[in-house]
Amino acid sequence: MKKISPKLILALQLVVMLYTLSSVAAKMASGQSFLSLPFLIYYGVEILILGFYAIAWQQIIKRCDLSVAYANRSMAILWSLVWTVIFFHESLTVKNIIGVLIVFAGTMIVNSDGE
Repeated sequence: MKKISPKLILALQLVVMLYTLSSVAAKMASGQSFLSLPFLIYYGVEILILGFYAIAWQQIIKRCDLSVAYANRSMAILWSLVWTVIFFHESLTVKNIIGVLIVFAGTMIVNSDGE
């Protein structure tokens, strides 16, 4: 297994964060009238985000083990919770926080040297 640098972990998290923003755009579109201008703009933004994500993800998986990349992708749960609070003013529950902490702990274990 290749050693993963802090810069690569940061890049992975930025790419995952970008990916989760596509869901925000989709949810915003769902609140609009079908085929209205705001609907088309939000879905256009979603497609644009997913296009950037696809390119960035390919660059990431060239630089690290696939198992590490996918373990970091699980952090999408954290970013999704952050977006629900920021954009949709939803509240967090204790179960949400515990779940994210468990996922975070697993991600940290995968990213560690294991030695």
